[in-house]
Amino acid sequence: MKAINPWINFNGNAEEAFNFYKSVFGGEFTKVIRFKDLASAEFPMAKHEENKIMHISLPIGENNVLIANDVPDIMGRTNENENRSKIAVSAESREEADRVYNGLSAGGNIEGPIGDSPWGSYAGMFRDKYGIEWIVEFDPNENGQI
Repeated sequence: MKAINPWINFNGNAEEAFNFYKSVFGGEFTKVIRFKDLASAEFPMAKHEENKIMHISLPIGENNVLIANDVPDIMGRTNENENRSKIAVSAESREEADRVYNGLSAGGNIEGPIGDSPWGSYAGMFRDKYGIEWIVEFDPNENGQI
């Protein structure tokens, strides 16, 4: 398997969330498609949803891409606080783990402070300010994989 790329649904704040993620991970968006870019007679779009994100991609490292979209009103709301999936970040060093953990957890809720774990890695868990759950881990015995 080459990569697993998490895809997150948002309720209209995908662009804001991804600008925040970009500030932590760096890089540039490889794709930004708004609903207005796809609007047609077969796919009509409400005026208030034209600028919402249909697809946004942010490469992270060499083989990973974080992807998201906004959910249009006609599809109902995504319950962000009940999203029990976590996005796992495998850091290449303790320093990188601290940087990513501290950056992404800013304004969020800490579920497990970053530190030495009972299983021998350096890890922490939190829910970011957008309700997305993350695990950041550095394992000196692994090759950058959780």
